[in-house]
Amino acid sequence: MATPVDLAYPFGGRWLVQNSPADRVPSHGTTLFATSYAIDFVPVGDTGRAAPITFGSLVPPEPPEKFTGFGRPILTPVAGIVVAVHDAEADHPAYRGLPSISYAVTQHRRAAAGWVALAGNHVLIEHAGVVVALCHLQHASVEVRAGQYVQAGDALGRCGNSGNSTEPHLHVQAIDDSSVDHARAVPVTFCGSLPRNGEVVTVTDRRGEVG
Repeated sequence: MATPVDLAYPFGGRWLVQNSPADRVPSHGTTLFATSYAIDFVPVGDTGRAAPITFGSLVPPEPPEKFTGFGRPILTPVAGIVVAVHDAEADHPAYRGLPSISYAVTQHRRAAAGWVALAGNHVLIEHAGVVVALCHLQHASVEVRAGQYVQAGDALGRCGNSGNSTEPHLHVQAIDDSSVDHARAVPVTFCGSLPRNGEVVTVTDRRGEVG
């Protein structure tokens, strides 16, 4: 296994860990698009929930604005050069409860459409030969541009629900090539460790360090 790239947490506040490679590899159940060590963070409120559970959340899709973390700031997790920015995808409705089943069966169609269909709005940052991807960003929220040098803690964009996403969250992965189709997965850690599924990470430092 390659040496992990250590990142700052790319956000502040409370975030629920899902699909962590600390629990299984490949973390998302597939090696497609070098996602073996990818990890997801779902923004939650003080109650630990992403959004209130109501009857409406069990049947029809929900607007992403209903979720506490939709639009929450995303920060740059590492110093480096922005090598790619995609910011044109619309944020779609969220699918919890029963609707998530119908959404899941269409995932193969998005995978067949390629990386952008899965990642949605995203930014790629190159650091010491490793490329870090931050995905599912909010439409038109990205604040960096290709070719720009960024520092850890710089404003990057906002949490959205674009691409292959059932609710607003942030997907992070590292790869060894900016061409995702040809890249290999690189392990990641955050502030020297890797949180497990179900943990809630609370970040109070602007630089993405746990307070």
